[in-house]
Amino acid sequence: MQVTSTGPQTIRKAEGEGVTLGCKFTSSPSDTGELDIEWSVVSPDSTKKDQLLMSYTSGTKYIHANHILAIRFSFAAADPSVGDASLYIAPLSPAHSATYQCKVKKSPGVDTRKVTLVVMVKPSVPKCWVEGEELVGEAVSLHCKSEKGSTPLSYEWRREGEGPHPAPTTQTEVTAVLKISNHSLSTAGTYRCEVNNAVGSQLCRINIKANKAPNRVGVLVGTVVGSLLFIFIVLVFIAILYWKMSTRYRYEKEFSNEIREDAEPPESRRVSRYMSQSNKQHPEVTYCQVGKS
Repeated sequence: MQVTSTGPQTIRKAEGEGVTLGCKFTSSPSDTGELDIEWSVVSPDSTKKDQLLMSYTSGTKYIHANHILAIRFSFAAADPSVGDASLYIAPLSPAHSATYQCKVKKSPGVDTRKVTLVVMVKPSVPKCWVEGEELVGEAVSLHCKSEKGSTPLSYEWRREGEGPHPAPTTQTEVTAVLKISNHSLSTAGTYRCEVNNAVGSQLCRINIKANKAPNRVGVLVGTVVGSLLFIFIVLVFIAILYWKMSTRYRYEKEFSNEIREDAEPPESRRVSRYMSQSNKQHPEVTYCQVGKS
């Protein structure tokens, strides 16, 4: 018994795609026993048993339900006994990443083959944006970032059309940056950022302009004049407020003095009726001195 499939020992595929793990075989005349095929996931821990996924025995295919992803497995050939025990998996998910082993046995012969499958996520369409005011003579930086994608991700900024490329792309852990230290009409135009990994690529485009820088002297003069005008308005407002308060205080003081000068004397106290009647009933008696005889 001999497994004849060749190819890379590690296969990288994108999420959602399908893959065939080759396991073609030939048997010798001395292999007279019953054909037995097993596909299993090799445990990364040597102290633990491998996990059986599918098997073929006595002309019957078996899917072992103890693996949550086994429902996506099938033999690539309709009849594995013809010499093709290859395994087909679709659609792929990152959980399918593992080392698989094909074991073909026909007593007394037996052979195996291991294949490592790495399922990766394609990069998502990146987002492009510019930082800086896109002014002639100023610094401008172009940024590019893909939110999804299996690492490592590789970014590259390119200029579309004619014109010099300002600088190489600087890549950080999360973004790609193209820095233009001295922006000019020659560096304006359309740029594209391409992100890729082992299973796919995506890109975005952005157009940058070269705007004329404003007259800074005029801006400074305008700022100074505006500030002085504001201070003048504030001072005028304070002066008007002070004048109004002074006028009001002087008016209230003069009005108070006029009230004090024009006030009438208090009325004399009235004589009570009882006192008036008493005077009538008891007329005043006048005494005179009588001479001595």
